[in-house]
Amino acid sequence: MKIVVTGGAGFLGSRLIAALLADGAARIVSLDRVACPLDDPRVSSIIGSIDDADTVAQALGEGADVVYHLAAVLSGQSEEDFDTGLHINVDATRLILEQCRRLPRPPRFVFTSSLAVFGGQMPEVVPETMATLPQSSYGCGKAIGELLVSEYSRKGFVDGLTVRLPTICVRPGAPNSAASSFVSGIIREPVAGLPSDCPVPVDTRLWISSPGTAIANLVRAARLDSAAIGLHRVLDLPGITVTPAQMLDALERLAGAPARARAR
Repeated sequence: MKIVVTGGAGFLGSRLIAALLADGAARIVSLDRVACPLDDPRVSSIIGSIDDADTVAQALGEGADVVYHLAAVLSGQSEEDFDTGLHINVDATRLILEQCRRLPRPPRFVFTSSLAVFGGQMPEVVPETMATLPQSSYGCGKAIGELLVSEYSRKGFVDGLTVRLPTICVRPGAPNSAASSFVSGIIREPVAGLPSDCPVPVDTRLWISSPGTAIANLVRAARLDSAAIGLHRVLDLPGITVTPAQMLDALERLAGAPARARAR
């Protein structure tokens, strides 16, 4: 089985590749701007941009069984740089789908989306079929991507599935450009002895998942039965709902009052 992962050198992408290797994948191609950090003979890296047709074609080669499309411009940067966000999150997504369309056999195409596709007043439980109403450039791009994956699947060009990821918490390393970066930051930075600001009311409800759970569900997504999925090719991945106040209470229990005091 050949698997292609866009964004394979990133936080989620590299962990997904490691999980796929542990699951027995025979060959994995990482497509990213830098090489995948994993040292395994089953992993090869194509270094380039997802908006370049030749680079995407090189990654796909003569065919792929599964394509994971994780690469994207994140929410903060998408809002600040509208043109780049639209180009990468919409134009490049369609380019990848078009390249998949040319393959001898339609691959399973797993597209990662976000709760940013929603907006406005939402119910207590948000169903997968709820109408999208994005309130950001990032959410708009992801909503368009969801529709493209569904349409290319309807036409039989790919066997597509959109999976909406909860906010991943806790991400290690430096903060990224996502608007939700603070969700990890209010835990990660205080534990490291650094201050951190919470920009939302502490009773705000957050939909989160651990990195390990998100990766396990992405691996499962490639195996889901297309007939069982049906025409609506969108799934909300499992997550839990917490508030910053609950997270900070847990921080104090586990790391002590001094760590809690660093989160404001």
